[in-house]
Amino acid sequence: MTYVVIGLGKFGFNVAKGLAQQGENVIAIDHDEDKIRDISEYVQDAIMLDSTDLRALREAGIADAEVAIVSIGENIESSILTVMALKELGIETVVAKAITQVHGQILSKLGAAKVIYPEMESAKKLVKKIVKNMHYETIDLSITMKIAKMTVPSFWVGISILSPIFENEYEVKPIAYKHQGEWHTSFEKDDILETGDILVVLGNSGHIEALSKKV
Repeated sequence: MTYVVIGLGKFGFNVAKGLAQQGENVIAIDHDEDKIRDISEYVQDAIMLDSTDLRALREAGIADAEVAIVSIGENIESSILTVMALKELGIETVVAKAITQVHGQILSKLGAAKVIYPEMESAKKLVKKIVKNMHYETIDLSITMKIAKMTVPSFWVGISILSPIFENEYEVKPIAYKHQGEWHTSFEKDDILETGDILVVLGNSGHIEALSKKV
């Protein structure tokens, strides 16, 4: 996958660098030449341009990226215009940093898949989530045990939640699932997982991490 990181302040710089260090293809964008120079040693490509300029983004090949992370600082107008430009380019997943709740609400309405508030989430946490899967979250229960919450992947659609495949092939145990807006914690054999269901499974850390690479 190719990630575009727009805005190379402290937050954006760390996101771009972190993604690159995990082996992802990263295009970093900023209008500041010094910031472009600083990040260029870490990422695949670093480009100085105005991210609100749709033509400039298109000419830079940004439309080919799967994920864009907008980390523009205090310039709320630029942040909003950039998200609009990215969605017009057809970027499927746009993650955007917001300064205020109202700013975040606007970004969400414009099509941002996820809004990040710097005071609540660190760049490290963001990197961990988006590299794995935006539809896959984990909770540490202990050093060795984890819970994973996910949208039911295609390879589990159509099977019973009591199927032995979970423990035999993936070594995880379903503990809850959400179907048509309702959560269930007790299961019957005819409880068949469907597209769009949410599934929660329990397993040791190694098996949960292995599952994240397949989902």
